[in-house]
Amino acid sequence: MQKYALIVAGGKGLRMGSELPKQFIELNGLPVLMHTIKAFSLVEDIQIILVLPQSQLEFWKELCSKYNFTIPHKIATGGLTRFHSVQNGLNSISNDNSLVAIHDGVRPLISLDIILEGYRIASDKGNSVAVVPSKDSLRKQELLGNHSVNRANYYLVQTPQTFITTQIKQAYSEAKHDNFTDDAGVLEEMGVTIQMIEGSYKNIKITTPEDLAIAEALLKLK
Repeated sequence: MQKYALIVAGGKGLRMGSELPKQFIELNGLPVLMHTIKAFSLVEDIQIILVLPQSQLEFWKELCSKYNFTIPHKIATGGLTRFHSVQNGLNSISNDNSLVAIHDGVRPLISLDIILEGYRIASDKGNSVAVVPSKDSLRKQELLGNHSVNRANYYLVQTPQTFITTQIKQAYSEAKHDNFTDDAGVLEEMGVTIQMIEGSYKNIKITTPEDLAIAEALLKLK
């Protein structure tokens, strides 16, 4: 089956305290987003689709020229929310015999092993979602108070989240609302069982200056 990577990058960098959107901030010599695209380009015969807001398309072209970034990728225009951005990206895929890995553009440290395992499980079982166990104790807030819960029953959700393309496209087209927190939730609403695979604590999402510093340190360890 043809493999696609749908990389979604619509952040504004508000929590980063920067006027420059976080996906464009330089990380060890390259904008964050270029590290992410490079990670997926290691997959053989993959087609990469980058979803960006209309207002950022020209700036992205300038960055590609500045950094001599030539990894092939298509562009899809983002929507009002992440939900609509993903939907726009999915609608740009016409090949029904395919798998699509949906990934946050600001998770640049994703490993090839996790990407490939995601495709493998999705091909076999229909979907896959990278997760890691919670390292911290958890408490649940209820209406009348809060209480501890068994952290062994909880996982932190990451990306990539990989799907049979026709199935996730159908889920998005039939969704009853657009306030999902991840793509697996859209599919789950159709009654589909979600398959979890082992992610990595290194696969961080860069949203704050502290995250950027951690990513810089992790890249230097490679």
